[in-house]
Amino acid sequence: MRLPSAERYTPQVAKEQRWLPALAPHLPQPIPAPLALGRPGAGYPWPWSVYRWLDGETARRERIADLPAFAADLAAFLVALQRIDTSGGPPPGPHSFCRGGPLATYDGETRRALATLHGLVDARAAMAVWEAALAAPWYGPPVWFHGDVAVNNLLVRSGRLCAVLDFGCCGVGDPACDTVIAWTFLDSESRAVFRAGLPIDDDTWVRGRGWALWKALITLAEDQAHDSEKAVGSLRTIGALLADAGFNRGDGES
Repeated sequence: MRLPSAERYTPQVAKEQRWLPALAPHLPQPIPAPLALGRPGAGYPWPWSVYRWLDGETARRERIADLPAFAADLAAFLVALQRIDTSGGPPPGPHSFCRGGPLATYDGETRRALATLHGLVDARAAMAVWEAALAAPWYGPPVWFHGDVAVNNLLVRSGRLCAVLDFGCCGVGDPACDTVIAWTFLDSESRAVFRAGLPIDDDTWVRGRGWALWKALITLAEDQAHDSEKAVGSLRTIGALLADAGFNRGDGES
C-alpha cells in the first residue's frame, strides 16, 4: 500500500496509476504494478494505491556484491526509461517538485541554505558548483525521468539491482535530476561507470551536481545541529560532488 503522507503528494497517485503500466514493459527491471486505487475514507482524506509486492532488499553498500556492476545496471535502467515514448507524459511541475525542470527554481532556497552553513562547508566551492549548474544549458528533447533515484527506492537481490520503486516524482523533461545518486551513494569508480553508461553530455552532469548540492545543502541546514545520519550523509555528498568538480576533497567520500 502507498498512502500519501501530505496533500502535496496526492497528484502522484493518479500519475502512477496512469503511467506505471505503460512504462513497465520497456524497462529491464520490475517497477511497481498498480492493483487497486483506494478512495478517501475511515479518517484518511486522500486517494491511495495498492501495488504488487516486489521482492528484494533496500540497496545498501554491504548488500551489493559489485558496486560498478550495480552502477552499470542502474544506468541501463535509466537509458531504457529515457528511450520510452514521451507522448502525453507529464511535464515537470508541482507533482514532480519541479524535478525535470529548471534548476533555478531552487536558487533562492539553495543560497539561503548555504548562508546558514558558514564554516561547515566550503561556501566558495559550493557556490561555484551551483552557479556552474545554473549556467549549464539543456537543449535536448524531453525524456522520461524518475525524479527520485535514491537508495531507498532501489531494491537488490543476490547483490544486484532487481527493482526500482517510487515513481511519484517522475515525468518528462530534463534527466539531470536522475544523476544525483552518483554523489549520494556511488564511489569514484562506480560513478565513472554510471556516467559512462548514460547518454548525457557534460552540461547534464554539471546540472546533476547542482541537484545533488541543492538537496544536500537544504538537508544539512535542517539537521546540522543534531549530528544526525542525514547531516553526516549530506556532508559526505557535498564532499564527493566538490571533489568531482575539481575542488579539494574536503569531507570526501568512502
